[in-house]
Amino acid sequence: MEIPIVILNFVLSMVVSTIIVYIVTKLLGQEEGLGTAVVTAFAGSAIYAVAYFFLGTGLLAAVVGGIVWLIALGSLYKIGWGKALLVAVVMWVVVSLLSFLPTFVGPL
Repeated sequence: MEIPIVILNFVLSMVVSTIIVYIVTKLLGQEEGLGTAVVTAFAGSAIYAVAYFFLGTGLLAAVVGGIVWLIALGSLYKIGWGKALLVAVVMWVVVSLLSFLPTFVGPL
């Protein structure tokens, strides 16, 4: 894949992730703004990239990445484990539903 396409995919996925994070956290009563949603989306992407780099693409990497992302989510939004997990589950459901929609460059 050419570098411009990779960059475009990354930027589009960050925009979509940021919007989803922002909407879900607002629906669940968080007051933080769009900047926190951008940082959260980027942090999630970086955390999973590092987990998959060091642990491979298996279940262990997903679990470790998920736990670290919940810690980051809780820290960024100043929420506990329960609410961080609720935010993550709602986001997962939304992303799963959106992944069925056609996109310009492939699935989300």
